[in-house]
Amino acid sequence: MALKHEPTAPYHSAQDALRVLETVARHTAGVTDVELARTTGLAPERLTALLRMLRREGYVEQVADGAYVTGAALTRLSSAHDRDEALRDKLQDTLDELRDSIGAAVYISRYVDGEVTIAQYADGPATPAVNEWVDFRSSAHATALGKSLLSQLDHNGRRDHLSRHRMTRLTSRTITNDKLLLSRLEAQPPTVPHLDLQEYAVGTVCAAVPITAGSSVGCLALSLPLDQAHRLRQATDRLNRGAAPVLLSLAI
Repeated sequence: MALKHEPTAPYHSAQDALRVLETVARHTAGVTDVELARTTGLAPERLTALLRMLRREGYVEQVADGAYVTGAALTRLSSAHDRDEALRDKLQDTLDELRDSIGAAVYISRYVDGEVTIAQYADGPATPAVNEWVDFRSSAHATALGKSLLSQLDHNGRRDHLSRHRMTRLTSRTITNDKLLLSRLEAQPPTVPHLDLQEYAVGTVCAAVPITAGSSVGCLALSLPLDQAHRLRQATDRLNRGAAPVLLSLAI
């Protein structure tokens, strides 16, 4: 299986943030924003936004003289000991913050060994998760997260998946024609979120954005009840902005 990978804005943000982190890590006594700008070549406005995000995520800290040093979250993730647990905890914190800021249930989904999986999610009483009435592994054609994952595969990878999972009609809006689905996946730019407008479940709308890191295919998704569908565009914009910290955590 080959990836059809085209970098998105969150991907570029994560890459720039990694450059900043690498520079901070090399300066154990601390490094100023002026030095960071000179070393990384990032514009001051861009660097300021990245440093704000890195401080919020706990990856850098600002000490008394204004210099930046590595933060506790970076130290824990960089350690070989209990890294998997540390990564899961960090991603869960990020998802919880996204859920609260967006006002929607949020999910990290991955394509592992040819199957759609939900790696982690954050929901709550006011932001209920989607009722998985049909296994997500067999309904990628109808879900925003499934379509986002499939879009990151090459043509053969998509056809292989659809050959193993019959495109059944789940609602009156579900696409069941494989040629139609494949043409839409092929035509959609990587920067445009994938949507599920009651294709998986009546009464629910969803959106998903890619978070491909290296050879790992993944996406970040949200769901809203139909009576909040008017919020979908704004919520998706916020989800897209929130993808950079998730990508960064996966890349460290």
